[in-house]
Amino acid sequence: MTLTQDIVASPHDVLKRVFGYDAFRGNQQVVIDSVMAGESCCVLMPTGAGKSLCYQVPALCRRGVGIVVSPLIALMQDQIATLRELGVRATSINSALSREDIQAAYRDLRAGELDLLYVAPERLVRPEFVGLLEELNQRGMIALLAIDEAHCISQWGHDFRPEYRELTNVRAKLEGVPCLAVTATADEPTRKDIQERLNLPRLISSGFDRPNITYTVGIKSNPKQQLRRFLKDRPAGESGIIYCLSRKKVEETAAWLVDEGFDALPYHAGFDSSVREANQDRFIKEEGMIMVATVAFGMGIDKPNVRFVAHLDLPKNIEAYYQETGRAGRDGLPSEAWLVYGMQDVVFLNQMIDRSEAPESQKQIERQKLRSFLAYCETATCRRSVLLRYFGDECEPCGNCDTCLNPPKTMDGTIAAQKLLSCILRTGQSFGANYVIDVLLGNASERIISRGHDQLSTFNIGGEFDKIKWNAIARQLLAAGLIYADHDAHGALKMTALGMEFLKERRTIELKVDQLANSAKMERRAKAPAKAQIEDIADQELFEKLRARRMELARERNVPPYVIFNDKTLIEMAVDRPQRLEEMLEISGVGESKLERFGPAFLEIIRD
Repeated sequence: MTLTQDIVASPHDVLKRVFGYDAFRGNQQVVIDSVMAGESCCVLMPTGAGKSLCYQVPALCRRGVGIVVSPLIALMQDQIATLRELGVRATSINSALSREDIQAAYRDLRAGELDLLYVAPERLVRPEFVGLLEELNQRGMIALLAIDEAHCISQWGHDFRPEYRELTNVRAKLEGVPCLAVTATADEPTRKDIQERLNLPRLISSGFDRPNITYTVGIKSNPKQQLRRFLKDRPAGESGIIYCLSRKKVEETAAWLVDEGFDALPYHAGFDSSVREANQDRFIKEEGMIMVATVAFGMGIDKPNVRFVAHLDLPKNIEAYYQETGRAGRDGLPSEAWLVYGMQDVVFLNQMIDRSEAPESQKQIERQKLRSFLAYCETATCRRSVLLRYFGDECEPCGNCDTCLNPPKTMDGTIAAQKLLSCILRTGQSFGANYVIDVLLGNASERIISRGHDQLSTFNIGGEFDKIKWNAIARQLLAAGLIYADHDAHGALKMTALGMEFLKERRTIELKVDQLANSAKMERRAKAPAKAQIEDIADQELFEKLRARRMELARERNVPPYVIFNDKTLIEMAVDRPQRLEEMLEISGVGESKLERFGPAFLEIIRD
């Protein structure tokens, strides 16, 4: 069969008729053209850039079914619900389905009655399933193989999953089938690993920038009060996610938010599956919900109007942070990523690394990734530039992060660093930051006197700074790799080889000052209206009416509101006010299927 015979529709026709969009964005066209030509590639796109269209569109254009490997059931269910509302024949095979549903999916697959099939990696690699795929491929019935969240295949990736490694064999057996590996979070070693393992000759990268997200990082002082100020400064009724490291903190924070008048729910792996599913369902299907969660939540969530992601604890690395913050603003509207952290977070994460059962080589990778993230948190330059540079991308100062909006002051920190490092050495590298700082400040406590540390040359030589500033200096030296916190010695600060070199060779260092003041300013400043494109009050009122109608339709169909139309589509309706059904086809996100199902209901409100 020739390539031309494999093609049953044009990508632009499918994009407009099915999905309701006039043009592809960014590198979507490049990726789709590559797949349409039968080529395989690794695709890097930031969250919200439309990665799913890169395999959904060609699956509908090429003869046969598109096989999509997806790591989470929630992600499958979300995409399938959206596709079915568009009139696409989509289903999944996973452990959450009944025996009857799985058998029905197999029948449809063999009969060629599916456009897209979503499969968990554990199911895909079973010999009997691989055999079925080989049989279908021999009959020319597989359009493509797409591997979502492809960073899971690499040990360098932050979500490495061993079962993903077995996809290498599946890929090799589907001869002639174009393969896409798509991800939003992969540094250079991870990208190379993905390409080598899946034999993907081409890398198509769209960069990692999410320009609609404002990045804010502060130091913990009173985290609940800091969070309260952040939330009170934002528009009421927003959906958001708040991440915490421990299950206990998740439950306490969610309960506290409810007492504060917010609609908040907890989510972590310790809850019964029925509780997790119920809370996740409410978050997806209701407006204005705040989910307080561990990292167990979010990978399968594609809710486009999450307006903020807050971290009350430090994520384990830049990839995790980028992926978690990337759940904000998938619709392209202004959103915020807000983080507070402290020295104790660093100690705790190092403990997690050291206590894990991973080989020492993997632990070294994880420690280096944590240090890179600390450098991001402590930077005095554009935060977005540091973030993008980590992924091999570049940008000018963005004007939309805390360090750009309120540039921190810097100072020559050479003498301060020398004092702190010398004090760590003089006290035997056996104490945490608070003890070392007490020595520097000349606090003659019983502990210090009993050890004779009040007689040290570094005792009482740090009076130029208070305890808060010395803690900030310690964090920055930690981020610079001059010291580390040894959890086996109860968080004792110890010198690295680089720190020893710094002292010996009398090197210089620039440090930030007044970080806490900057954090407070950013909390007061944090106002990023979700509906920034609506300037007219009448348009805003119409938008709220359209949103209410959307919620009614979503509840009738038991689907998330954004499956009907997303916020950007409703905003365009409210501003442009189409008066006829055919005019609604000019609205972005309104395709023929959705026009037929929902057009009259929304047109009635616009005309009213």
